[in-house]
Amino acid sequence: MNHKKYRAGAVLDFPQRTWPGKRLTSAPAWCSVDLRDGNQSLVTPMTLEQKLEFFAFLVKVGFKEIEVGFPFASESEFLFVRTLIEQKLIPDDVTIQVLTQSREAVIRRTFDSLKGVKKATVHLYNATSPLFRETVFGNTKEETIKLAVFGAEMFNTLADEFEAEGGGEEFAFEYSPECFSQTEPEFAIEICNAVISEWEGRKTIINLPFTVESLTPNAHADLIEYVCGKLKNRDKITVSLHAHNDRGTGVAATELCLLAGADRVEGTLFGNGERTGNADLITLAMNLYSQGVDPGLDFSDIGEAIAIYEKMTRLPVNPRHPYAGELVFTAFSGSHQDAIRKGMAAKPTDFWEIPYLPIDPADVGRGYEPIIRVNSQSGSSSAAYILETVFGVALPKPLQRDFGPVVTAFSDTNAAEISSKEIYELFSKTYVNLEAPYKFISKQDFIQDFEACSVACTMQHNGRETEIRGRGHGVIEAFCQAIAGAYGFSFEITHYSQHSLDVGEGAKARAITYVGISINGKVFFGAGISRSTTNSALKAVVSAINNIK
Repeated sequence: MNHKKYRAGAVLDFPQRTWPGKRLTSAPAWCSVDLRDGNQSLVTPMTLEQKLEFFAFLVKVGFKEIEVGFPFASESEFLFVRTLIEQKLIPDDVTIQVLTQSREAVIRRTFDSLKGVKKATVHLYNATSPLFRETVFGNTKEETIKLAVFGAEMFNTLADEFEAEGGGEEFAFEYSPECFSQTEPEFAIEICNAVISEWEGRKTIINLPFTVESLTPNAHADLIEYVCGKLKNRDKITVSLHAHNDRGTGVAATELCLLAGADRVEGTLFGNGERTGNADLITLAMNLYSQGVDPGLDFSDIGEAIAIYEKMTRLPVNPRHPYAGELVFTAFSGSHQDAIRKGMAAKPTDFWEIPYLPIDPADVGRGYEPIIRVNSQSGSSSAAYILETVFGVALPKPLQRDFGPVVTAFSDTNAAEISSKEIYELFSKTYVNLEAPYKFISKQDFIQDFEACSVACTMQHNGRETEIRGRGHGVIEAFCQAIAGAYGFSFEITHYSQHSLDVGEGAKARAITYVGISINGKVFFGAGISRSTTNSALKAVVSAINNIK
């Protein structure tokens, strides 16, 4: 790779910048360009029916400005605009936006598409960077300004004609110096002010697009703050952003440019757009939300947003996409899982404060069950969390540590994530009610007096049944003595705990007992499940014995 064939973009010398010390405290005006920028980037563009469905969804989540097309570009683009207007599908509080080049025929056709609309923004653009002026169009700066002013004048003329006809249409005008971030700042200011002068007294939006993202986000912010300070009638116009993502920092650049004074953002859901895409409006909106700022857009059902997007664009949402990806509220790392589990169990405060989870998954319609998932990278607490939250099996800490390597080995062998069902089956197979080589058959007799307990049980060893008897201070000690007497070995109980399963089942509820036994300094674990608490405990002891290797 020859990096010397490239050069860095020009950086503005602007020590007067104020944006670094600011913070975002309110949402910008949002304008979705999914139906124009997003649609033109698709291998298979959306049909009319798909556009109508997508438009309805954008309205549903709260967009008040939606760019709906380039009416001159094709009959299908023109038809979509007409369908929205004629079928009265645009709510009164929503403004549609249409795009046009600075050419008379294009502008006239664009205004024709808007007859009968209640509110619309007409968006004029022409390329202003030296590369486009000199290489693509062969224009001077003066000719480039003249082209923009020509379009601005035509906007005034046609809007006046609409008003004279009494149709009631309400227009806002928008101008974009295309490739703004690659345009000389002083020239960008000059051409924008020329257009602003033509639209004096009208609702005006100056859109400053990073058509090709060529600078670092901080350099973009400097540029925005500098230009905003020199735009004519700044207090009466809206400054808009339209970032692409060529450097992968479209979201960051947009956020810093809002700090630098911009008022409005154009972008797309999930960042769909030409080349590497546009600024991702879902990420931008949810970033504000995570900082306690109302974004004005409702993504509480992120699953619906994903379904609509994937249906209309035929593009997948990355599983690691911020806030929306399938895996973004999932941890595989054991230390992460342990932190999340402890955070979820901690006493709640007035604010959401859970390790590794910047927002509550429930806020975007996601559940908690998949937060912790298990593979070979997971720690012992992860499988324990699944067993407790999904199956009600609360493993004691020593057993968690013993089970962890079993889960890791299983995942390594299968080279895959382990499902909740597989975790439970692995736990049961490893510890619960084990029956070989020793099997607990039944408890025939159990006598408790003031000093001791006597127990008689039927056991099976390698297929042969034997009645065993023992005596001790409690049923567990008596049972252990019976095993020692019958089979010639003894052990010490190092851990014992028990709890109910099937909470709410009353007399039908089962008990699960966890036992750890020590032989020659090594501990082996077993578990027993039974509707009898005593039998549950005895089965746990036998299971632990069966785990002796």
